[in-house]
Amino acid sequence: MTELRSILDEAVRQELISPEAGGRLLPFLTERGVVVAEAQPAMAAEGQAWSDTETPRFVRGFHDVLITIGVVVALGGLWGLAALYAVLPAIIVLSEILVRRQRLALPAVSLTIALFCWTCLLMSHFFPPWTPTSQSFGAEATQFVAGFPIILGAYYACYRVPLSLALCIMSVLAFVLTLLLRLLQWASGNPAFFLDHPVVLALVALICALGLLGTALYFDLGDRLRRTTRSDIAFWLHLGAAPALLYSTVSLLSLGEGVRIFDVGNMSARTPVVVATVAALMLIGLIIDRRAFVTSGLLSLGVAIFGVVRKGNATVDTYIFTTLIVVGAIVLIIGTGWMPLRRLVLRALPPAIAKRLPPG
Repeated sequence: MTELRSILDEAVRQELISPEAGGRLLPFLTERGVVVAEAQPAMAAEGQAWSDTETPRFVRGFHDVLITIGVVVALGGLWGLAALYAVLPAIIVLSEILVRRQRLALPAVSLTIALFCWTCLLMSHFFPPWTPTSQSFGAEATQFVAGFPIILGAYYACYRVPLSLALCIMSVLAFVLTLLLRLLQWASGNPAFFLDHPVVLALVALICALGLLGTALYFDLGDRLRRTTRSDIAFWLHLGAAPALLYSTVSLLSLGEGVRIFDVGNMSARTPVVVATVAALMLIGLIIDRRAFVTSGLLSLGVAIFGVVRKGNATVDTYIFTTLIVVGAIVLIIGTGWMPLRRLVLRALPPAIAKRLPPG
């Protein structure tokens, strides 16, 4: 009966059935002799099969893809013809039909992204997050970020989309970051404090990036077999944590080279630091078995290199191609030997830590 109750509780958590239905189903099934067979060997086999892949659960079929294309095209047309405030009712109506009633995963992701973009435009209309002539970190950035947790949190409360909660968490951390920066600027009494002390800015950004990674690990390790929505939330948090760690770490370690902080265009001038940071991110992804974490960091690196190539500066071509060759070789080595390498890494970890990680 305990196993049956846990199965029904899990169905309620995944919103397959309502809590009231779960409570009525338990005595109904128990009275008719429904039992759950012992399945530890099968679960072990399932854990082995699971450990070989990391399949996102927001793509369930081409039906979802087709509906998502319709959502994107319809919202894009409405965005071009109607006012900004007319887009929000359309997002809510589509969410009621596609998310609450039909429970389509990929359209839910697209609607969440649309809501995020709508919130960004709305907040930037009232609170422009930056001004080109200002050297200080003003209140506008804090006010700009403050609206995201409220809107995205309300959307998650209504529709339980994992991406909306992940974006809400990331926006909360961004809000905390802006508060810390404003507090440090106020305590120093210098409006241009971060221009004079870029190391402090990079260090605060790195602390917040580590906080985002820690939050992702909290959700990830709470579901080490990745069967619940906690894993889906962790997936999106890892996608945000990797580029945050990449840029903040590279900026912090490269400030002594005369390169401006967060200057993506000069990423190629820091080839050794970039390669070392990407290798560290890959090791973290290998330990926690998150290819998405590694992929997000590599995509951020690709964007940085593209920015350098677009400038057409011939003097840095050698550094660009050296970075590409070294990082590509690391990706191929780790990608082709992911499972053997991961088993090797798990054996090197203390048993108390290895048991909390996904099986290898």
